[in-house]
Amino acid sequence: MIKSIHFQNFKALRDATLPLGPFTLILGPNGSGKSTAMQALRFASEPQAYGFDEIATAGFARESEPGVKVSIEWSWDGGEVTTVSERLFNRVLGPVPQDNGSFPDSLKKALAGFRVFSFDAEALAAPVQAQRLELGPNGSELAAVLSVLSGSEPERFQSLNKELQRWLPEFDRIVFDFPGRGMTEFFLRTRVGNYKYRASDLSHGTLFALAFLTLAYLPSPPAIVCFEDHDRGIHPRLLNEVRDGMYRLAFPENYGEKRAPVQVIATTHSPYLLDLYKDHPEEIVIAHKDDEGVHFERLSEKPNISEVLEGAPLGDVWYSGILGGVPSSP
Repeated sequence: MIKSIHFQNFKALRDATLPLGPFTLILGPNGSGKSTAMQALRFASEPQAYGFDEIATAGFARESEPGVKVSIEWSWDGGEVTTVSERLFNRVLGPVPQDNGSFPDSLKKALAGFRVFSFDAEALAAPVQAQRLELGPNGSELAAVLSVLSGSEPERFQSLNKELQRWLPEFDRIVFDFPGRGMTEFFLRTRVGNYKYRASDLSHGTLFALAFLTLAYLPSPPAIVCFEDHDRGIHPRLLNEVRDGMYRLAFPENYGEKRAPVQVIATTHSPYLLDLYKDHPEEIVIAHKDDEGVHFERLSEKPNISEVLEGAPLGDVWYSGILGGVPSSP
């Protein structure tokens, strides 16, 4: 698991540390570094894929040392390991262990397998030809993933359908059609009447919910995943189920799963979603932005946070500006 990430001169993240846990919800105003932090994780995996000028903090001198740097502190094998990825103007370093020791293969695999999801309804609904068990960053290949899951993991697929009935009670299961040339598409069948709704005829919120549900039931999901503004298009009454889906990824033992846990990072602007985490302030990180750049702070580490939250919905308290992480007033 990643314990924290330190960013140095990476776009708006001039000198910032992002604390992380098994599940972390990041909130803050637009431009507060939430998406930038996710891009920095990609950079940490492949620093050679980024040019110096496209990632360096604005106004940062090309010849300056130590350049753009992302350091990840891992909890691994009962101890701690820090890996560093660095981009100088004329060369690339990393990812390598900070102490110049060996880079464990499991950490390499986790970092390389990091995925950022920002679902797109059109991509989710599209018929596909590939037969794979991995969603694209925008949710593409959903039909193929569900089809493969139904054949290779029938019991898991049946459990997914059962949970689908709880999330979206008007439907009872996912069904498929194969329109030719190796193509696969999916439908949702209604509980009453057994009518089939083509994926392209489903609402955006229904498609987004199904994508979350599918990821939660994969037998081998990525080791680290991020969901950007994952409440987008989701009705507030469904947010509790979406939270459960992300918890299923992060805490599989609580749901009877035997696979390895997934570290989940999510970003939001939704006070409705935030209300669901009032009892878990350690899972919330607030992004602040000022003249010195971006800073991250765990909600649980704010002074007198118990008194601040007492008797009020967390979303209302955050929206008021008391906790920070809101747009600056003119």
